[in-house]
Amino acid sequence: MYEMGVFWLRVATALYGVGLLHVMALLLRRKSGFLKYALFAFLVAAILHFVAIVELATAVGHLPVDNFFESATVCAFLIAVLFLFVYWRYDFEGLSVCVFPLVFVMAQIGAMETPMLTWPSTNVRNAWLLLHVMLVLLGYAALLLTATASVFYLIQERQLKNKKSIHIFKRLPPLGTLDNLISNSMALGFVFITLGLVAGSAWAFIESGTAWIRDPRVALSFITWGFYLTMVFLRASAGWRGRKAALMAVAVLCCSALTWAAHVGLRSMLAK
Repeated sequence: MYEMGVFWLRVATALYGVGLLHVMALLLRRKSGFLKYALFAFLVAAILHFVAIVELATAVGHLPVDNFFESATVCAFLIAVLFLFVYWRYDFEGLSVCVFPLVFVMAQIGAMETPMLTWPSTNVRNAWLLLHVMLVLLGYAALLLTATASVFYLIQERQLKNKKSIHIFKRLPPLGTLDNLISNSMALGFVFITLGLVAGSAWAFIESGTAWIRDPRVALSFITWGFYLTMVFLRASAGWRGRKAALMAVAVLCCSALTWAAHVGLRSMLAK
């Protein structure tokens, strides 16, 4: 019974992934993506998610919220149901930009409580780790470009307001060009960092089972991703542009810098 619950949860997670792909397509192509298909997959995933929770509850004899993984599973389901209700009642399409990635990641975490896989070879293990690192580095590079463009946006905006220009900043691009650069680099960075987070979580799950979730560096990575998701949502759905978006991009870059420092070992060096 418990194994069937885990199985249905993993199937639901895969279907939630269709929503994640929709969001990525929406951010990169600036079109509607494939929302209808993503919504259908999301609905089926929510149903299977409910089946999984019922199976798990039957197996343990109570609502499965005994640990972080089970709590993430139930919380992801509740968010999915709430989103479906809000979408049906208010047709709030833009909320999917935030909810689809969030539910997918939370469901993925919940599905990783029970170990299932082993590495077929050392080469596959090392290649997967390299893929994770490259995706994250590409995401950080795009985020750095976003933050840099944001700083130039703030400088250009201040110059226009004061009707004065500093000589070294006279040839800055127009605000519209900088805003477009911020949007494009932000979208690329979110896609790379999200894929890197998924790849890294899968690698850690196979490598160490559930022990990885207790690592403070992992928690910091998810917090950084959460800030990035919030930034993307506010820009794509709530219309955050200009100064607010620029300041938030700089803040997310600072949080990402802390995450990077923790992972490369600078934390222990600074503690000495």
